[in-house]
Amino acid sequence: RADVVATMGKYSIQAENPSKSCHTRGAYLRVHYKNTRETMRAIRGMHLRRAIKYLENVKEKIEIVPFTRHKGDVGRHAQCKQKRVNEKNVSTQGRWPIKSAKLLLGLLKNAESNAEVKGLDIDALKIEHGQVNRAPKMRRRTYRAHGRINAYQSSPCHVEMMLVESDVAVAGADDETERKPKKVSQKKLARQRRERKD
Repeated sequence: RADVVATMGKYSIQAENPSKSCHTRGAYLRVHYKNTRETMRAIRGMHLRRAIKYLENVKEKIEIVPFTRHKGDVGRHAQCKQKRVNEKNVSTQGRWPIKSAKLLLGLLKNAESNAEVKGLDIDALKIEHGQVNRAPKMRRRTYRAHGRINAYQSSPCHVEMMLVESDVAVAGADDETERKPKKVSQKKLARQRRERKD
């Protein structure tokens, strides 16, 4: 029948207002699914500029990606405590998945280009939706003792993101204004008062 048209969406979610949103996606990407899933979870909800800065910091090991689901044998790191201030139930375990960060940075740059083409305000874009799915495993073999052969598989993934123009644009903060004032202990304050008296 000619009147029946099968429609299949390219993305798992559609924007409420397509004129105020942009998409990006990658399929069969040769990066670990588990690392990419945790990295995507970390940037979901961030504004575009902040997400790019965050991923650059992950590459430099300045900020960490807390691992919440796939965290078996993942070490604990003090940097995870920075994330715990803003969010509840964030794990103390984390890593710096550089390859996943590079890939997501590339996708964010692509989304930024898509937004420019659509005429959206880049500074107002927020990552509304981010999803990582497992792709079919790629098979290789490794040779073991006594003439045996074992599977040597990779775990690629599919990634998709939707960025939406929010009502409030975020101004790019300088490094000086971004930092909070350092806490001073009671002991140090008392010592400073004593020195002022002398």
